[in-house]
Amino acid sequence: MRNSYAVRPLVLALALLLGIVPALGAQDYPARRINFIVAFAPGGVADTLARVVAQGVESKLGQSVVVENHAGAGGNVGAGIVSRAAPDGYTFLVTTTGLAINLTLNKRSPFTAADFKAVAMIASSPEALVVHPDNPSKTLAEFVKAHKGKSFNFGSAGVGSGSHIEAAYFFNKIAGIPGVHVPYKGGAPAMNAILGNQIDILAITLGGGAAAQIRAGKLRGLGVASKKRAAVAPNVPTYAEAGFAGFSAASWVAVFAPAKTDDAVVSTVNKAIEEVLKNPAVQQRLKMLGFDPLYGSPKHATAYFHAEVKKWGGMVQALGLSIN
Repeated sequence: MRNSYAVRPLVLALALLLGIVPALGAQDYPARRINFIVAFAPGGVADTLARVVAQGVESKLGQSVVVENHAGAGGNVGAGIVSRAAPDGYTFLVTTTGLAINLTLNKRSPFTAADFKAVAMIASSPEALVVHPDNPSKTLAEFVKAHKGKSFNFGSAGVGSGSHIEAAYFFNKIAGIPGVHVPYKGGAPAMNAILGNQIDILAITLGGGAAAQIRAGKLRGLGVASKKRAAVAPNVPTYAEAGFAGFSAASWVAVFAPAKTDDAVVSTVNKAIEEVLKNPAVQQRLKMLGFDPLYGSPKHATAYFHAEVKKWGGMVQALGLSIN
């Protein structure tokens, strides 16, 4: 009898390994702390939204949610950590549009889209083009007309950022006014450059600080790359209103898990995030930041992500950009 009982754990472990019986534990999830790996530095948009969501998820699931920042390589450092993490439901990636871009831009990417399972889209903010109030162009159409055949520069938060890709594609492929890209090491120095009138125009998301500066009258918004005007900056026309219809681009923040994470666990975390996003206080916080909440199941998040990989990848390829 004693030997029989001793063998049972080994038999069960073998059965689990061979897939003879289902894995245990999903029904008891979560049993310990959850880690949110933010792929960008503290204080940025991804970090801010991650902490808002983490606090809410913590209260919903009854376990602590710890935010860890692992910045570097445009988000690839943090993404790499999660792609290699155990798929046990205790490690998640909070990242941005950069993940969709880097899969095409970075020719030596250590991971693919198949290494991740989309959990939830948190929020999105439309890309925008802003100028200093002293700029003579009052509209996007005027700016394009004024720079036909003339040199100009445009700034962004860095090479390969969503704002860089969107603006380069718009200027080169849609407006027909190739500009010189001036990359900065982050949104703050890029914002300081346009506030100081050091560059002709800045590509930035409304949620990257542009909305607040527009409301304060320190910047003029020439256009937002969305289908309708943004509530946080209602006086800024869309690209379509300026005569450039059919093009939209937005930066987003989303949560991903290692690819083999149990679907039941992913669903649990997704529902917790959904509840957080429906909180009026959270919605107001997002609005003030220039973001709109995104809702949907993991299936919806997966479809959204793959569509974004295709969309941003197409722009990267059209521009002939790559990072080796």
